[in-house]
Amino acid sequence: MIKISPSMLSCDFSKIGSEAEEISKSGADMLHLDVMDGHFVPNITFGAPVIKSIRHTSDIVFDVHLMISEPLKYAEDFVKAGADIVTFHVECDSDIKETIEKIKSLSCKVGLSVKPETPIEAVFPYLDQIDMVLVMTVEPGFGGQSFMYDQMEKISLLKEKIRETGKTIDIQVDGGINDETVSVAAKAGANVFVAGSAVFGGDYKERISSLRNRATAE
Repeated sequence: MIKISPSMLSCDFSKIGSEAEEISKSGADMLHLDVMDGHFVPNITFGAPVIKSIRHTSDIVFDVHLMISEPLKYAEDFVKAGADIVTFHVECDSDIKETIEKIKSLSCKVGLSVKPETPIEAVFPYLDQIDMVLVMTVEPGFGGQSFMYDQMEKISLLKEKIRETGKTIDIQVDGGINDETVSVAAKAGANVFVAGSAVFGGDYKERISSLRNRATAE
């Protein structure tokens, strides 16, 4: 199933609550919330209190992406703030298995992400425990970067591995997604698409619909 997850990193932060509400009404499937600590990635965004403050705006799935060094330490805060799925990085400092178990114990879905330089095989040992894999198609930390086409091989390999497991696991891509690249990523096997400026740069409903149509066509 194709899912569009607009990234709030590209919204107008002065009215983040109303932006979240508007996106939810415009046909998005999820709301992507990038949490950066200034250590794991060279940028700082927002924490659990901000997510909690906008949770009331909609019952849309909150897709929280933790780009932080110690997700085990903070995961519970984000679940309590309203996260429906918490994705963290295989490259983090926390124990991967323990972090997955912690998030699942809080009745929250779990995603695992890889940076561009990390082999996709790094997530294979955890596929039986997670709900989604996020393949970064830019270097994490800032929006507006160009899509890395060479990451499509990872998606294809991951798709085949998931097929072998017999499980239903979403494959998400984040970085440089627009009307052109969403088709490329969908053809490779992805089904969840994080889009920032491709949504917030125009009419939300029209942009989301266009991305969905182009992804579905593949």
